[in-house]
Amino acid sequence: MATSLDKYRDIFDKKAFCHLATVGRDGKPQVTPVWCDFDGTHVRINTARGRVKDKNLKANPVVALSVQDPDNPYRYVQVRGRVVEMTEKGADEHIDALAKKYTGKDKYPNRRPGEVRVIAKIKPESVQGLG
Repeated sequence: MATSLDKYRDIFDKKAFCHLATVGRDGKPQVTPVWCDFDGTHVRINTARGRVKDKNLKANPVVALSVQDPDNPYRYVQVRGRVVEMTEKGADEHIDALAKKYTGKDKYPNRRPGEVRVIAKIKPESVQGLG
C-alpha cells in the first residue's frame, strides 16, 4: 500500500498538518491536527503517554487521517489504517525532528516535565487522494 502513498509523499515532507481521527472508548470520533511524517512504510505521529490520542490508540488502533498540501489546498491525501506499533524508542528524537520540520527549532519547545513521548506507526490500508 505504501506505493500508492508515493504519489503524495512530497506532502509529508512539507509543513503539512495531519488531521488524525481516532475513536474513543465511548465510540465517539475525535480529530486532532498533529505533526506527521512518512518513513516509506508508516505514517508516523508523536504524542505523549496519557494524552487522549494515546488512550484512544491503545483502545482502538483503527484510524483515518488526511493531509492537505500547503502549496495547493485542493491537493490532499486521505489514509485509513491501523496503528501497528506504539514505541517510546526513538520518540524523543522523532519529536525533535518534527519540531525542526514544523518550527525550525532543534528541540521540541513544548515538552512538559516528566513527559514520556511515544511514536505511533500507522500502516496504511486504504489511500485516496486528489491532485
